[in-house]
Amino acid sequence: MTDSKYFTTTKKGEIFELKAELNSDKKEKKKEAVKKVIASMTVGKDVSALFPDVVNCMQTDNLELKKLVYLYLMNYAKSQPDMAIMAVNTFVKDCEDPNPLIRALAVRTMGCIRVDKITEYLCEPLRKCLKDEDPYVRKTAAVCVAKLHDINAQLVEDQGFLDTLKDLISDSNPMVVANAVAALSEISESHPSSNLLDLNPQSINKLLTALNECTEWGQIFILDCLANYMPKDDREAQSICERVTPRLSHANSAVVLSAVKVLMKFMEMLSKDLDYYGTLLKKLAPPLVTLLSAEPELQYVALRNINLIVQKRPEILKHEMKVFFVKYNDPIYVKLEKLDIMIRLASQANIAQVLAELKEYATEVDVDFVRKAVRAIGRCAIKVEQSAERCVSTLLDLIQTKVNYVVQEAIVVIKDIFRKYPNKYESVIATLCENLDSLDEPEARAAMIWIVGEYAERIDNADELLESFLEGFHDESTQVQLQLLTAIVKLFLKKPTETQELVQQVLSLATQDSDNPDLRDRGYIYWRLLSTDPVAAKEVVLAEKPLISEETDLIEPTLLDELICYIGTLASVYHKPPSAFVEGSRGVVHKSLPPRTGSSESAESPEAAPSAGQAAEQPAVIPAQGDLLGDLLNLDLGPPVSGPPLAASSVQMGAVDLLGGGLDSLMGDESEGLRSDVGGSPAMGGGGGFAAPGPAVPAGVGAPLGSGLGDLFDLTGGVGTLSGSYVAPKSVWLPAMKAKGLEISGTFSRQVGSISMDLVLTNKALQVMSDFAIQFNRNSFGLAPAAPLQVHAPLAPNQSVEISLPLNTVGSVMKMDPLNNLQVAVKNNIDVFYFSTLYPLHILFVEDGKMERQMFLATWKDIPNENEAQFQLKDCSLSADAVSSKLQGSNIFTIAKRNVEGQDMLYQSLKLTNGIWVLAELRIQPSNPTLTLSLKCRAPEVSQHVFQAYDTILKN
Repeated sequence: MTDSKYFTTTKKGEIFELKAELNSDKKEKKKEAVKKVIASMTVGKDVSALFPDVVNCMQTDNLELKKLVYLYLMNYAKSQPDMAIMAVNTFVKDCEDPNPLIRALAVRTMGCIRVDKITEYLCEPLRKCLKDEDPYVRKTAAVCVAKLHDINAQLVEDQGFLDTLKDLISDSNPMVVANAVAALSEISESHPSSNLLDLNPQSINKLLTALNECTEWGQIFILDCLANYMPKDDREAQSICERVTPRLSHANSAVVLSAVKVLMKFMEMLSKDLDYYGTLLKKLAPPLVTLLSAEPELQYVALRNINLIVQKRPEILKHEMKVFFVKYNDPIYVKLEKLDIMIRLASQANIAQVLAELKEYATEVDVDFVRKAVRAIGRCAIKVEQSAERCVSTLLDLIQTKVNYVVQEAIVVIKDIFRKYPNKYESVIATLCENLDSLDEPEARAAMIWIVGEYAERIDNADELLESFLEGFHDESTQVQLQLLTAIVKLFLKKPTETQELVQQVLSLATQDSDNPDLRDRGYIYWRLLSTDPVAAKEVVLAEKPLISEETDLIEPTLLDELICYIGTLASVYHKPPSAFVEGSRGVVHKSLPPRTGSSESAESPEAAPSAGQAAEQPAVIPAQGDLLGDLLNLDLGPPVSGPPLAASSVQMGAVDLLGGGLDSLMGDESEGLRSDVGGSPAMGGGGGFAAPGPAVPAGVGAPLGSGLGDLFDLTGGVGTLSGSYVAPKSVWLPAMKAKGLEISGTFSRQVGSISMDLVLTNKALQVMSDFAIQFNRNSFGLAPAAPLQVHAPLAPNQSVEISLPLNTVGSVMKMDPLNNLQVAVKNNIDVFYFSTLYPLHILFVEDGKMERQMFLATWKDIPNENEAQFQLKDCSLSADAVSSKLQGSNIFTIAKRNVEGQDMLYQSLKLTNGIWVLAELRIQPSNPTLTLSLKCRAPEVSQHVFQAYDTILKN
């Protein structure tokens, strides 16, 4: 009779009957009852009420009964911790049992009972079992330590179990060694800093000896452990490789992949000139090929790993192309992986074979596979230049089949071939244009539009072709809309006379009728470029394009190196590091390959390391100017007023440079036209969002003020306040003629820790002004209004109002040029106006900028000498004390004063709002009105502006 009968009874009142049977004197009846209890437990009935009765059955010599009771115990100990303590005595007794199977069973069960109260009672029995004479008991106890560590790590460390585990690595029995390694690896993964497996050549030797004799899982544990070891030189690496190589012929694919991982890692340390290096490459190919004769799921895992190996060392499998040819009955996931590897292995030697094969695939029935095959032909053309011509003719043959999805994929890859080999295959454009009507996928439509726009001068009816796409402009995907916009602008620049209407149509569709910010911004940029400086537009839009690279889908090298260390694990199948998909901190130690022998990086790394450390401690210096198109502060103030004035260079541009100074670099000197100083241009109209004005210094009504801070502060007639830091007199920032009658003048001040922008708004127009608002663009120090701009009553004509606008430094940060440039938008009921101004840096000097002397000395030494800048402060005949007190008013603190050979030396520190410290040494000679200022700072770009602040404060 089988045990299935225990699962068929569903009597009521069963628990009561079972209780009686468990307490029976007859051994057979007891065993039957325990089997019934386990059966009920298995199907999910709650039999925890029988806990004391089942535990009583533990006192038996019958191994089968003992196993059943232990099974019950593991399940219910958690819910009945107080009762579970009753079982402790039996555990202790069983660990002394003469039968090693019972001793091991007791230890295994102890490890599975995850109850804190019991853990400490189990330490003694576990210690005995770790030193048991029977290897079966020792190997079970080793795993138990890892389980116990998971419940209570501190206890395991205090009891010295970790040291015992380390001793087990030198055990005579290979299985014990393997389990000890597995347990230590498991523990060190959850505690990466513990360095439990401090491997040395002796222990490595023991592991390699055990490797030949233990089970396949034991071999995997040992190989994974070896992979984490760093050999001291290439000779040791070679000897380990020699002893691991036999594992490549193992029947278990997991062992093979673990061995490949160790070899791939240690090969980094071998010189390529060694004969052994070549031998090893030859030995690695057959096992990888053998993996491809397994069932499809295993093949897939093998292929994902081979994909990584081929990217790292293509020479291993370069002669094995045929293995990766697709079989008709391969599942799709295997087919796609094989295709990928075929392209990676494609070279001049085998390209004919590969192309013939790919052409076959393109006539298959599986749509996904066919698409990938057509793409693969294009990738081969880009990778192997000699084959490009054959690939193009193959693609043209495929286009002639008129199979819709084949045609679309072919057009997408031909676009890439044009990018790689310009002026070579353009003769095929006519064939492509014939298939225009059949394109319905966004990517293919976008590719075709790109081709038409790029080669518009060779296509007679390019304008008609693009116009046909324009009819359903709003139904197209964003990708197609963006391509169409660019293509029509290219066409206009190539044939301006015939296509003016077309370009006006597309620009108004993109800017006025579209909700997509990317499309709208691109539209405005083209609009403005064309309306201010068509020559510059030509240079930007029709610029030389860089050739595209062969392998765009290669894994980034540092990630590839990390993934090679994870061959044979889930990371190698996902092609992602474990940190990307393992939750929590367990097992997420970043691994990397050892440095190559004889490579310069290994020699330089010791010096490189400390500098990297120092860099990490520095305060966050202003981030670099990123993608400025993203920085348009969207004020969304209604649609553009008029249509775009095109190709009319005479229309002047607003003081609005969409790229915030970025156009200078794009266009060289031609960008001067963008700096003319008219208010919002028709193209701007307020609808484009807040564009970043260029760092043009605010102009006076007549001539521009000139840049320097000296002019900005208009030093004559300035009234500095003695309490608090120096405040420059107000100057005109936005003249009335530029802002439809609104004149704005102002200055910046810092009083008792708070920064403010002191403004005077004057209405020189004939109408009342109201609804004022202000906004700043992102800037170097994150300056932003801390409150709205409050003009309490409407501003009548010829009236002025003074406002002090509080500022904070928690706005968005972007490095400006010059560093202290601030771009401002002011809105009222008439329009939006833009201006830019330079703020004096001393408004950012904070009150706690006094550094301790020792700290000052240490920091001065720590900042590299190349960060030091020297300046001359001319015409300043103040004594050292007068200088010191004047600077202290603006939060520049004197830390020490020394007299060296008749000169006074002041050592000073100041701190900016973003945490950057600036240290200064000021040298004053009694009879000389020129002072020497030396500045040191981790962000040297600040020094020039700090010097200007010194100059301004001391001369006012």
